[in-house]
Amino acid sequence: MNNTKKLLSINNLKKYFPIAKSSIFQRDQFFVKANEDISIDIHEGETFSLVGESGCGKSTLGRVILQLYNQTAGSTIYYGRMISDIAPRYVYKILVNPNKYVREYNKMFEKAEAAKKVVEDAGGDEKASFIQLQNRNIYTAEAATLFSQGARVLGGFFSLEDPVPGAKLELARFKADTALAAQKRINKKISINIDLLADQIEKETDSSKVFSLEKRMARLKAKFEAGKEKENQLRSVRNKALTEVKKYKEQFANDEKFQECEKYSDGGIDLSLLKYKEMRGLRKDLQIIFQDPYSSLNPRMTIGQIIEEGLVTHDFFKHGSSKMKEYILETMRSAGLQDYMLHRYPHQFSGGQRQRICIARALAVQPKFVVCDECVSALDVSIQSQIINLLDELKEKHGLTYLFISHDLSVVKYISDRIGVMYLGNLVEVGDTNTIFNDPRHPYTVALLSSIPTTEIDDLKKERIILEGNIPSPVRPPEGCKFHTRCYMACEKCKRVPPELVEIEKGHFVACHFPEKKIDSNGNYLFKLNKEVKE
Repeated sequence: MNNTKKLLSINNLKKYFPIAKSSIFQRDQFFVKANEDISIDIHEGETFSLVGESGCGKSTLGRVILQLYNQTAGSTIYYGRMISDIAPRYVYKILVNPNKYVREYNKMFEKAEAAKKVVEDAGGDEKASFIQLQNRNIYTAEAATLFSQGARVLGGFFSLEDPVPGAKLELARFKADTALAAQKRINKKISINIDLLADQIEKETDSSKVFSLEKRMARLKAKFEAGKEKENQLRSVRNKALTEVKKYKEQFANDEKFQECEKYSDGGIDLSLLKYKEMRGLRKDLQIIFQDPYSSLNPRMTIGQIIEEGLVTHDFFKHGSSKMKEYILETMRSAGLQDYMLHRYPHQFSGGQRQRICIARALAVQPKFVVCDECVSALDVSIQSQIINLLDELKEKHGLTYLFISHDLSVVKYISDRIGVMYLGNLVEVGDTNTIFNDPRHPYTVALLSSIPTTEIDDLKKERIILEGNIPSPVRPPEGCKFHTRCYMACEKCKRVPPELVEIEKGHFVACHFPEKKIDSNGNYLFKLNKEVKE
């Protein structure tokens, strides 16, 4: 995977599920902290895998990225579409009243700086209390999120004392972009109706009805031509507005602060800020293959109807179009399904065939990003390999990007470009596949790798790392490093100070106070198991 163009950028993502209070007298509200401060970039054309024990938050993260669950905090930036295609309400609100947003950021920035000073006065991370460290991290993350949101919409104007003049120009450009994108969608719908009408004319034998259909066709074509003309006019207005924005920005070419903020204006769409209707416009781009191929298919719909549903909803075809039937059959064939299966129901298929149906349904709307949520865990080993090979083949054919979720490292090894290891809601290690398997640095990663079943004689002789106890409760996770209650290397520092996810080598990130090598080139451990590491 050589493509470095980002498709998704997740920053400081949190997902908390509130727990119902046990009585009316309970004052405190408790939360299940399913995801905590997740920050990763997913690039176009890659397979990024998430691994970890059950309950660590892998599936939750996949659903939060797709906004099937609303995220509690942080940002999820999507680069697969022009922001004008969606015309989000949050962009309009910032452009209309930029001063309000800048004031909100300044207040949070001041809180973050004050919290940092409190931690420094206490003696730094190692001596500050858990509450002090938590306040610093919360305010810093919130300030960073507000900054990225404001700078992404306003660009360099976010750095100015008075961003209003620049915001007015950006607003004019945004409205022109939005109008142009809306007209393109209208023209596309007219084109779909013209194709459907052409099918009806071809099949009709009654000359009077053919005459009526041809009159409708003439009206639609005239409407389409008028729409194209309007599209050209809007494009001219948009280019004029863009020229005005560029002309005004040139005045700040030597302003370092302006240029720093301008880097954030990359056209990304913050999925976490979209309204329900706005997110629906992106559903065809962001798809999911569920873990259970039995419950994820409607038993009352045929396979053709299941695949057709998304195509009609997202205006690929009109219901009844002959072109749609051929497209559905072509999609089924690409997923390894035969034409005669079109009118069958889900209960008439095996588990592997049902998962192929789920894959065909997801790919029919031509997505750019697919979450594969434990999509092979319910299948036999022989079928697993077929589905993995199919996913890999479709990825190369259609240029797809996968988030592959699994607890099985032996499966992940053969499909992943990069791997993220999760524990209790946090990413503890991220790196490319070869690095994770050959040079793991986090004790949890090492323990997972040691548990992979093997038939190699040399591997059978190696000592296995047994993690004692269960995963702690995500409602009240341990202070410091969350893994210290089960870690064979934990020391006093681990119990007090949560480690940050830092880059120890290019592209290799580890959240551990002791990121030194854990295994040598022969796979032997470079530490003594169950021995406390001294600072």
